[in-house]
Amino acid sequence: MRQVSVVVPIYNEVENLPHLIPAVAEVLTAAGLDYELICVDDGSQDGSTERLRQMAQARSDLKAVILRRNYGQTAAMAAGFDQATGQVVVTLDGDLQNDPQDIPRLLAKLEEGYDLVSGWRQHRQDHGITRLLPSRVANWLIGRVTGVKLHDYGCTLKAYRRELLQDMHLYGELHRFLPALAYIEGARIAELPVRHHPRRFGHSKYGLGRTLRVMMDLLTIAFMKRFLTRPMHVFGLMGLFFLLLGLGLGAYLLVLKLAFAQSIGQRPLLFLAGLAVISGLQLFCFGLLAEMLMRTYHESQGRPIYRVREVVSQS
Repeated sequence: MRQVSVVVPIYNEVENLPHLIPAVAEVLTAAGLDYELICVDDGSQDGSTERLRQMAQARSDLKAVILRRNYGQTAAMAAGFDQATGQVVVTLDGDLQNDPQDIPRLLAKLEEGYDLVSGWRQHRQDHGITRLLPSRVANWLIGRVTGVKLHDYGCTLKAYRRELLQDMHLYGELHRFLPALAYIEGARIAELPVRHHPRRFGHSKYGLGRTLRVMMDLLTIAFMKRFLTRPMHVFGLMGLFFLLLGLGLGAYLLVLKLAFAQSIGQRPLLFLAGLAVISGLQLFCFGLLAEMLMRTYHESQGRPIYRVREVVSQS
């Protein structure tokens, strides 16, 4: 098993590849690390695929993973994680804005007892409101919802212990939420300021279009953080509330009918009471189904509902 695997998602970065790969290799070689470099081509259309093939055939430290089409950054990173064999996995962007010189610093911070070290682009070199504003809003929202206070969730430059990544499964746009997913798994997380350079070649693939997808995934993370192993606690409570509300309204209407001989057939309150009872029963049943699904999920995959950091004994 190698010491370090460096995973780089690539999408239309043909001009950056000849500079990026030697730069990463030079830093890791100078640090005396046994490493592998995994570049995942995510359906590039600018010649990056062929360039990666050529470089992988010429370099023993480079593995090119070519995806069949463009799946998105989350899928590209997941493919890289599946191919990685290192004890530590480092991720960075393929646009030369992350500095490979920061990798040894992340590894040193990881050795202080952390499971994940996230880069913080303290002095970002991106320009334009379509890039900076969504990022700042997303960082604030993610921190508020997940409870993991990081300055820069969007920085791809991160270092992970291998065993941590084995506990996480990615889909959607969840690559941005890796620290939150790690926190759910009980990881110790640190943040380290890193350098950030202006883009030299190509153009940015980020913008306002991603914001809505990020918000939807944020709701998923919020639910997973609080109710992953106990969905009945949220759906059952909501169902019980609506059920009691409907029964209470029904009892009130029944008193009006029997005690005061008032007509209740045309009252909107009667419709509301019936709707609340039906909604309560549906939510309660949905909670039971979610509980069974989670039991099936954990038992079928052999995933415990806890994570052991270490076991200490004399034997």
